[in-house]
Amino acid sequence: MVSWEVVHRATVFIAEEMGVALRRSALSPNIRERADHSCAVVDSDGNIVAQAEHIPVHLGSLRVGVRNLLRAMESEGVELGEGDVVVSNDPYITGTHLNDVTVISPVYVDGRLEGYVVNKAHHVDVGGPAFGSINPDARTIYEEGLVVPPVKIVEGGRLRDDILRLYLANVKYPEASEGDLRAQLAALRVGASRVRELIDRYGRGAVREGWARSIEYARELASSEISSWPEGTYRASDVLEVGPGEGDMVNISAEVSVSRGRARVSLNAPGQLQRPVNAVLGVTYAASSFAIRSLMRADVPVNEGLYSTIEVEAPEGSMLNARPPAPVAAGNLEVSQRVVDVILLAMSAALPDRVPAASSGTMMNVMLGGVDPRTGRTWAYYETIGGGSGARPNGDGVSAVHNNMTNTMNTPIEVAEASYPVVFTAYRVREGSGGAGKYRGGDGIVRSFKVTAPARLSIIASRFRSRPWGLRGGLPGAPARVTIVRASGRAEEVAPFSTVDLGPGDEVIIETPGGGGYGSP
Repeated sequence: MVSWEVVHRATVFIAEEMGVALRRSALSPNIRERADHSCAVVDSDGNIVAQAEHIPVHLGSLRVGVRNLLRAMESEGVELGEGDVVVSNDPYITGTHLNDVTVISPVYVDGRLEGYVVNKAHHVDVGGPAFGSINPDARTIYEEGLVVPPVKIVEGGRLRDDILRLYLANVKYPEASEGDLRAQLAALRVGASRVRELIDRYGRGAVREGWARSIEYARELASSEISSWPEGTYRASDVLEVGPGEGDMVNISAEVSVSRGRARVSLNAPGQLQRPVNAVLGVTYAASSFAIRSLMRADVPVNEGLYSTIEVEAPEGSMLNARPPAPVAAGNLEVSQRVVDVILLAMSAALPDRVPAASSGTMMNVMLGGVDPRTGRTWAYYETIGGGSGARPNGDGVSAVHNNMTNTMNTPIEVAEASYPVVFTAYRVREGSGGAGKYRGGDGIVRSFKVTAPARLSIIASRFRSRPWGLRGGLPGAPARVTIVRASGRAEEVAPFSTVDLGPGDEVIIETPGGGGYGSP
């Protein structure tokens, strides 16, 4: 009899191999270079069995999204047969935002359903008025892009050209969108093939038992970890920018209760807004489970076992559990970062030797696009820019890295310049931006570029007016700043949640926050 751990490790590797296949065959730099995607293997009951170490905001949300997808298909009477693939980007089902296109396919062996393979990837554009489809001015989800309900994109192994054409007709960079979607489908084929090979090698019973045992193992290990924490209820609050104005700030608070090997996270925020700063519950759950998992010292598998020890609550109709048709693009991006910050701040009272000062606290989302004069076609570019991590109880923070809910790589300057009408003028560490303390916060990043053709820039970010906090007397990190230097030499400050038109020769200078310091300087 094969060990359950062999089956578990093999299944994790299947998820990782799916990610490799997706990234290598994707067309957009956002997926090919930044690796803005995530993959998972799911059992026949809809439980996450294994996930690759990809994007945190995708991972926890897949637990919510997969269950919602299966429930939606069941309610519509849609059966997933062998060779079928369902696609959707509806945030209120899939659990993040419109750019994250989710595909799911069943795995059959000898006519019996054994599980599912699923992946989610951030498409650089899914329609709507803004390049990149992350619209700072959106008041409803319909101003963010095309909403794709759960629909079969592949049926019986055959791609549905009608669905593909409908989707591509609504995006501004169809070549990249088609390439990325086909890469996602290829990754599913890899995953399904590997799961069948696993069952052929060890047998259906051994694989099912291995999956069940790996979930139970994760549950036992996570519960043991949480049981070692001081029981009690811990509270904290933090602020988040939700618009370009000085008064556009809201308060987000967390109450974390630790008891009997379980963590219960209760979050509060204002009611949902007519701005793209709302989060669906999948995002809120992903951020909360990431924060709790980060406090564990053991190597706990990220599957249903871990998730079953973490309960998350947020008032329905609030910014953290929005209802349609609220716009949700930045909930996935900025709200998730602040949820992590506020949970870690609360837990710093319980686990002072494990919680660092605040990281940069923003994904610093840059959306750019226009018509490329070299080809006459529209183009869309998206990237997030890292910052400084918070200083730790035993050392300085790390400079110029992605923090918390991103975990992506960067887009190399050479790739961006070869693909788009932009020329980069700087890419360096923002020295001195980390907060002072016994241990200094990591420094942020300076990344600047000029456009060589007319373009439209959108910035969605935070920590412009609130600074990443320090701990135990450490000082906060420097805030974010975005400046445009026009070709004429005139400088303009750009507020968060802004859209600006650029002309040839205009330079955009982005400075991301440093992390907070730890201990008195």
